[in-house]
Amino acid sequence: MSKSKKKKSNSTGTIALNKRARHDYFVDQKFEAGLALSGWEVKSLREGKAQLVDSYVIIHQNEAWLIGARITPLLSASTHVVCEPIRQRKLLLNRREIDRIIQITEQKGKTCAAMALYWKGNKIKCEVALVTGKKDHDKRDTAKERDWARDKERLMKHSV
Repeated sequence: MSKSKKKKSNSTGTIALNKRARHDYFVDQKFEAGLALSGWEVKSLREGKAQLVDSYVIIHQNEAWLIGARITPLLSASTHVVCEPIRQRKLLLNRREIDRIIQITEQKGKTCAAMALYWKGNKIKCEVALVTGKKDHDKRDTAKERDWARDKERLMKHSV
């Protein structure tokens, strides 16, 4: 009897995070969007082959598009198709959500960024956020607050 392989599963269901966006932007509002993907992309995402580092969201002809996300094709899954790792992928949002994004991004200093890719049941979702850019002094303040929180946690741990 052969033993079946156990699937390696991520407990949170997170496929990819855009840590750079959290560093460079203040997050104002978040939306959950579906993704229109092809078969080889889903197989690659199951293996965790995604990057959101330079990705962003644009609205073109009242449709939302994810630009700059890289999904690396698997050699075994994409033998019969020509794969494009960085391509525009359609985001599936409600009309009200798209209108809200259009309204807010027309303001100065506001943009829309992809923050995370994750599993929700058997569907792949993209967390899209309306963000405002940080200045250098804001980034320093965030780093100071993070360091102080870490030091405070250490002090509380050792005092008990």
